[in-house]
Amino acid sequence: MNRNVFDISNELQGNAYPGRGIILGRMADNKTDVIAYFIMGRSENSRNRVFVETEDGIRTEAHDPAKMTDPSLIIYHPVRMCEGRTVVTNGDQTDTICEYLRAGKSYIDALRTREFEPDAPNYTPRISGIVNEDGSYCLSILKNFTSDPTASKRYFFEYDKPVAGRGHFIHTYQCDGDPLPQFRGEPKCVHLENQTLEQFTDMVWNSLNEQNKIALFVRYLDITTGTYRQIIKNKHV
Repeated sequence: MNRNVFDISNELQGNAYPGRGIILGRMADNKTDVIAYFIMGRSENSRNRVFVETEDGIRTEAHDPAKMTDPSLIIYHPVRMCEGRTVVTNGDQTDTICEYLRAGKSYIDALRTREFEPDAPNYTPRISGIVNEDGSYCLSILKNFTSDPTASKRYFFEYDKPVAGRGHFIHTYQCDGDPLPQFRGEPKCVHLENQTLEQFTDMVWNSLNEQNKIALFVRYLDITTGTYRQIIKNKHV
């Protein structure tokens, strides 16, 4: 096995707290593109969330509104369809990207107006992904300098030709910690086997740390017809 291509299940099982994560790529059948997004949490406020479907994607919502103490940074639209593209992020930069795409601008233009989250001392990175109609995709991460928390670093990764059986995985935190260490390096290249939507969803969900996982969204897109199927899993049901 190529040591530069990782197994998603192993990566997740070996990391108690990757935080929020995006997986984009093409299944081994070369007929299906996959989009996955998960959220994890350590505080009661963060864990008090579910994914719900919207007209153009999904949004986060309080499972128990009475327990919601601070909606900022945790209530947003993680997935939206916009100008023929699927946008997936870990924050309200989803809306910024869609606004720019509708204006004929690029996702890079949009993210240059944004920075990491203001949640000291973690300064959570903003991760974003865009899937184009031809299956090509992009990932990005906005981080701060550890030596100067007020300064931004912006990284953009573009994959102009999807490869059957391969995808890329990016997440917000390298691992658990206090403060939480930021994700480092390029998005990880991962294997995407011929699994059904249900099998892939269960594999990711069951690999996430039981105590910290909150919700998971997975979409399979048929590259011939443009149709899709999707599954949402919430810890709170």
